Amino acid sequence: MSAASLEARELWKRYRLSEPVLRGASVTADAGSLVAVLGLSGCGKTTLLRAIAGFERPERGSVALGARTLDDELTHVAPEDRRIGYVPQEGALFPNLDVRANVAFGMTRAERRTQLTAQLLELVGLADLAHRYPHQLSGGEQQRVALARALAREPDALLLDEPFSSLDASLRTTVREEVSALLRRQGVTTVIVTHDQEEALSLADSVAVLRDGVVVQQGTPSEIYEQPADAGVATFLGSANLLEAKVQGAWTQSVVGRLPLRTPQTTGAESDSAIIVVRPEQLRVEAAESSHEGLLGTVEQCRYYGHDAVLQIGVAQQPHAQTLLARVAAGGAFAEGTAVRVSAEGSVAAV
Repeated sequence: MSAASLEARELWKRYRLSEPVLRGASVTADAGSLVAVLGLSGCGKTTLLRAIAGFERPERGSVALGARTLDDELTHVAPEDRRIGYVPQEGALFPNLDVRANVAFGMTRAERRTQLTAQLLELVGLADLAHRYPHQLSGGEQQRVALARALAREPDALLLDEPFSSLDASLRTTVREEVSALLRRQGVTTVIVTHDQEEALSLADSVAVLRDGVVVQQGTPSEIYEQPADAGVATFLGSANLLEAKVQGAWTQSVVGRLPLRTPQTTGAESDSAIIVVRPEQLRVEAAESSHEGLLGTVEQCRYYGHDAVLQIGVAQQPHAQTLLARVAAGGAFAEGTAVRVSAEGSVAAV
């Protein structure tokens, strides 16, 4: 199966007289990579995917697959001619067809006479379920049938719209890991839209954060988590302490102490004000009586998750009180009302 790079540039789309759903959204997927478009419900994720697939024609912007232009001011290639597979949110299997017939639905007669259908079912681990109907399958099995049907057309790129959102939490992790491994073995360029931050960060080679119809940042999972473009991206990608700080070259000074910047400033005043992002896992918490170092505070809440715990700590630091979130090992949790001292380690991003 071949793969090609996929690029959508400055896409604009509105429906009738409504406000634009896409406001110049751009996303790029290298050949053979998996890109996650991450955003809240209503931010334009599905519209972006449908514009790339050709189901919606953008008013402005362009879509290219490898060297082929699929959409611009002069060109609009029909969806069936784009060599792009599309898996909708619910899989959209035909309830009156068994698994084998669902997978073979888009094939030519010649292809149906080959072993292609059997090979695809083997590929997605459903060879033994070929004669079952959709209602006889689990949610994860239905998603894999839909994926096999999309791969039957041997697409150069594949689009998945919230493919795991309807699955139970216990099943979701297993299915998405299986699907990710399958797509990487096939080497097909894939764009998946999701509202699940953990899903995007754990699966994708690149994550594009979509907000109000605009991709505000795209980069590797570590890049956007450690160096978010703004405070909104920082808090959307996980819990974050946003703290006022003074920035002096390569260092910041805040209530949690002096910490290095990940990207040191090369220009600006000797002491600039900024907001820094300190992740909960960067905070170190000790009993107040065991240390004279760190910011004095009180545990207001302890949320226990088994493998770790998140502490909500109130501090009365001047000029105003603040609440900090700290993630600690389960054995290092403190009861509510405990006096603690908080310090921080590692580098931080300024937003």
